[in-house]
Amino acid sequence: MVGICVIGSGRAGMIHARNFAGRVSGARLEAMCDPDKEVLKNACRELGIETGYTDYRQVLEDPKIDAAVVVTPTVFHRDIVCAAAEAKKHILCEKPMAMNEAECIEMIESAERGGVKLQIGFMRRFDESFRYAKQRIESGEIGEVVLVKSLTHGPSVPQPWMYDIKKSNGPLAEVSSHDIDTLHWYSQSYVSEVYAVAGNYRCPDAREAYPDFYDNVIMTARFLSGAQGFLDGAQGAAYGYDSRVEILGTKGIIHVGRNRQHSVLSISPDGIHSPFVASWRTLFLDAYYEEDRAFIETIIKDEEPLVTGRDGLEAVRVVEAGNRSIREKVPVKISRKE
Repeated sequence: MVGICVIGSGRAGMIHARNFAGRVSGARLEAMCDPDKEVLKNACRELGIETGYTDYRQVLEDPKIDAAVVVTPTVFHRDIVCAAAEAKKHILCEKPMAMNEAECIEMIESAERGGVKLQIGFMRRFDESFRYAKQRIESGEIGEVVLVKSLTHGPSVPQPWMYDIKKSNGPLAEVSSHDIDTLHWYSQSYVSEVYAVAGNYRCPDAREAYPDFYDNVIMTARFLSGAQGFLDGAQGAAYGYDSRVEILGTKGIIHVGRNRQHSVLSISPDGIHSPFVASWRTLFLDAYYEEDRAFIETIIKDEEPLVTGRDGLEAVRVVEAGNRSIREKVPVKISRKE
């Protein structure tokens, strides 16, 4: 059994914790960690566990814990992941991987030195529909991939700390990291150049103190392979949670994603009604389970994670380039030493 501690008891943290508390074979939730004592106490009570830590360093000293699931604000990822790697704990780190390219590289190198697994939390790769689309691409059904378009609109209004782009990296990181990884995954290539345009349309409270903040962004991309990409991201889109992808090939096209809460369509004199998906927590709930299950299998079988530190690094590189493009209003090329 792989002993797990989830570091962070927020919405995504509790999804992971519930999976490891009983659903994922080969894993045992040993502890939770959160600096807020009341939140921590409530989480442990719900999960039926006794051990809770308020400091992640305590987690790394616990011999019962073999792996840490890091679900904290991005600014803390680098320190926690590097310390966990040094303590020989395997790591599942939620997206975005880190605040910048240098932090990502440090995390990758720490995991390599520690001889531990480092998996990044792009759970869409584990969604049944997204995986089926990937299989159809690899089968050659639509020919060579020419264009990947990915869209994510979230209904949640950004939290105030997200207004400072220097601390949050903005919606490109918080919302669109999944889209960036989807572009990479389906194109089988990495982005080489971006041009992004953004604006703040729904958050008037941020305009005076944080004029650089944006809640809507579009980005065009060119891949190393020569293929093209397009990203559409929004926060505070009140109509519901919307996640869709289109993959255009030389011989066909694939559409991925659904926006109905369920398959019921109601028609009456009052009109047509079909509930829209309300949250990513329901749309991708099974994907989180498959992601957590794959993480444990990776440890037990000593295999490379499906989503590697390199994948997380490449997404962060695009976020940095996209934010620079927004600031400077110019296309930005992504330079790589390798």
